[in-house]
Amino acid sequence: MHGEYKVPGGKLVTVDLDVDERAGVLRHVRVAGDFFLEPDDAFEVLSRALDGTPADTDAAGLAARIDAALPPGTVLYGLTTEGVGIAVRRALAHATDWTDYDWQLIHEGPQPPALHMALDEVLTTEVAEGRRPPTLRIWEWGAPAVVIGSFQSLRNEVDPEGAERHGIEVVRRISGGGAMFCEPGNTITYSLSVPDALVQGLSFADSYAYLDDWVLGALGDMGIKAWYQPLNDIATEAGKIAGAAQKRVAAGGGAVLHHVTMAYDIDADKMLEVLRIGREKLSDKGTKSAKKRVDPLRRQTGLPRAAVIERMVESFRTRYGLTAGKVTDEELARAEELARTKFGSPEWTARVP
Repeated sequence: MHGEYKVPGGKLVTVDLDVDERAGVLRHVRVAGDFFLEPDDAFEVLSRALDGTPADTDAAGLAARIDAALPPGTVLYGLTTEGVGIAVRRALAHATDWTDYDWQLIHEGPQPPALHMALDEVLTTEVAEGRRPPTLRIWEWGAPAVVIGSFQSLRNEVDPEGAERHGIEVVRRISGGGAMFCEPGNTITYSLSVPDALVQGLSFADSYAYLDDWVLGALGDMGIKAWYQPLNDIATEAGKIAGAAQKRVAAGGGAVLHHVTMAYDIDADKMLEVLRIGREKLSDKGTKSAKKRVDPLRRQTGLPRAAVIERMVESFRTRYGLTAGKVTDEELARAEELARTKFGSPEWTARVP
């Protein structure tokens, strides 16, 4: 069995192993990768420490066994023992890798907010059913919107008078997480619709970091030192620049929707008139002002929005391959029906009043 895992902000670790089915333990474990460690003798310990370990041991338990076996003073660079544990779990789960797929890019013209919500559901279901390849979809907003998480209270998150005054539509997505303030030209939003096999062996939290890693690399290429901030933020020293959310789809072979909204620019005063941002949320982020929580990409990159998107797409293509595609007529028809009957309906938007 073979498993791979790129440690967020670090290096790739690979694991090859067998399982003694009668005893239910790991055998012939071999760890490798482009990481660094000292002393050299510690390298063999990474593998030897796991031989004979029960095959149902979780990643944390595997990491603990390695930690206990490593010689004092061992230094790991670009690698964590938990990363080794995750690679083992992915090997046992027969997880796939990014490069195992023919990725498709969808980047079409501006569309209504409710239709974007519906497209996420339809395209991810298509991936789960095996009728569509794994897809990166770049959104273009046809109107300003506030997008609230599946489990958020509408009245707690949105000031209806502020939304009406500024002509901002309120929609609810199928994933959890917090409210997002989105305006055409000021927001970069993308979705990844991926087979469940891509995140096998990862915890829910680890899957966020794993699916965000490519965009951290793209931002780095633009001179932005960004990192994943648990559970679902992408941050820089200047502040948060993006938030992610996920939804698991059980149809067919299973799939994961992972979408991210990035602040290219922002009208903070308008945002504060539309969103009701709680004091506890601000306190949790270590700031007293919502304006200080988000630091837009426009200021950090000095690039036009289109150029930022182009560089992100090219970074993805260089890493994993990417061919141009489109929403099919059938997918669009289903999404338009869902936008009308579900995502554009007051019943769905106010399902948590």
